[in-house]
Amino acid sequence: MLFPKRVKFRKAQRGRRTGIALRGSTLNFGAFGVKALENGWVTNIQIEAARVALARHVHLGGKVLIRVFPDKPVTKKPAETRMGKGKGEPLHWVSVVRRGKILFEMEGIPEPLAREALRLCAHKLPLRTKFITRTKG
Repeated sequence: MLFPKRVKFRKAQRGRRTGIALRGSTLNFGAFGVKALENGWVTNIQIEAARVALARHVHLGGKVLIRVFPDKPVTKKPAETRMGKGKGEPLHWVSVVRRGKILFEMEGIPEPLAREALRLCAHKLPLRTKFITRTKG
C-alpha cells in the first residue's frame, strides 16, 4: 500500500474537491494514460487495485507509471462514540484528484492492449475517467 513515510501533521482538514488540475494534466512519461473527468478522492487501496489490474493484464510487458500519491490522511471516529473528545484517528490515506489529472500512464505496448488494460484499471477507480494517447506531432 502507498502512504507517506512521514508527515508534518498527523491529521488534515478535508478541504474542497472543486476546480481543475493545473498540473499533471498532460502525458509526460508514457504513450497512453487515464485522465480523471471529475473531482474526488482516490484511496491508497483503490490505487493499488488499479495497479494490480494493469500489471496482470500486460504480463511484464511495457511500463506502468502511477501519477497520483495518497498523501492526505482521512480520520474517523469509532462507532457509538459521543460527541466531542477531539478529532478521530487516521483511518486511511487518499489522493485529492481534480478533473483533468492524469492518474496512470503506460508505454511499450500496442494501443489495443493498453486500451483494454486501462479500461480494467478505470473500473477500480471511483471517478469517471477517459483513455488518452500522446498526440502525434
